Amino acid sequence: MNGILPLWKPKGMTSHDCVMRMRRIFKTKKVGHTGTLDPEVEGVLPICIGQATKIVPFLTATTKTYEAELTLGTATETEDKHGATIEVVPVDHPPAKHEVEEVLKSFVGEITQIPPMYSAVKVNGKKLYEYARANQTVERPQRQVTIFRITPKDSSRWTTTACRFEVECSKGTYIRTLCVDIGKALGYPAHMSDLVRTKTGAIHAEDTIRLEEVEAVTTTDGLAQLLLPMTMGITHLDVLYVDTDLRKRVQYGQKLMQPKQPLKTNPFAVMYQDELLAIYQKHPDHDDQIKPVRVFGERE
Repeated sequence: MNGILPLWKPKGMTSHDCVMRMRRIFKTKKVGHTGTLDPEVEGVLPICIGQATKIVPFLTATTKTYEAELTLGTATETEDKHGATIEVVPVDHPPAKHEVEEVLKSFVGEITQIPPMYSAVKVNGKKLYEYARANQTVERPQRQVTIFRITPKDSSRWTTTACRFEVECSKGTYIRTLCVDIGKALGYPAHMSDLVRTKTGAIHAEDTIRLEEVEAVTTTDGLAQLLLPMTMGITHLDVLYVDTDLRKRVQYGQKLMQPKQPLKTNPFAVMYQDELLAIYQKHPDHDDQIKPVRVFGERE
């Protein structure tokens, strides 16, 4: 059984918990998720099953869309509402909605983030949250991420201290940190008070399945019908279509000559009709060749 389960991760479970649950339900160890969500965050969490685990890094690298809420006036050690409060400043002069909108616009494009101490980013082989729990300080590496779009959301729920927004961003973006940085730009400490992931790559919230729905399925055929095709996870890659002769060479994982067809992405998908055969890339040492990165369906 191969494909992508478009799971709606519930609050209270880690992404790894979801993987372990799917391994039991689908009766396979070949299960992987495509972008960690914190336990108290719900939303779109595509789970790759079987051969689809080979596309995990490509689906993980796609853009993500979130609906978030930031609250002004309070900073926490975890940068969300679940951490201990470390700073409180009365919001005596709350920013007007137009001021918030202008600040949000200023974050569009490539920005620099410093990951929160309570995160899984590794420094010297050790996760930052391990340093934080041991009350140790360490220099955190800066990272460049991209905010493609950020817009106010559901302004009827805004208050003098809280505002909601929708953001489309690149892999590796910490929305907690984004909320803190937006708060600083507005002149106040802040934290992320709510977060929902609404989209991963081409998979939207409306495509997802609840955990209880998956658990209610009792047949192998029924489980198979829940899965999206692997191609849904790589819609951001160009496609090279091959004929019958090249199909066999691709299935054997052979290098091929550089195609005449222009390809905008590297890597790219290789397909025969509607069958996903492999993911190839330009050969790093031979300009006239392409080589396989992942081959699907080959003998293992």
